[in-house]
Amino acid sequence: MRNKRLIGIIAAVAILLLIPLIATRFTDQVNWSPFDFVLAGVLLLGTGLVCEVGMRKVEKPRHRIALCAAILAVLFVVWAELAVGIIGTPFAGS
Repeated sequence: MRNKRLIGIIAAVAILLLIPLIATRFTDQVNWSPFDFVLAGVLLLGTGLVCEVGMRKVEKPRHRIALCAAILAVLFVVWAELAVGIIGTPFAGS
């Protein structure tokens, strides 16, 4: 079961990264550089793997859900900061 979840995480990251890759072929509104794809892959894969470690270490289902929700919230804040700069750090997108 554990390996199936890891394969699922990797497959989900690959599928999510295919969306902007395909969109760059059909529209000029999506303008991702190779660095953007690498960074998105690292963020998504890292989030998935941290959630997986949390699922393996935490026993209570409520705590698992809370931990994964907190990890996803951090991902969304980092992603939004990199995309549009909601916090205003030097890493914010233009």
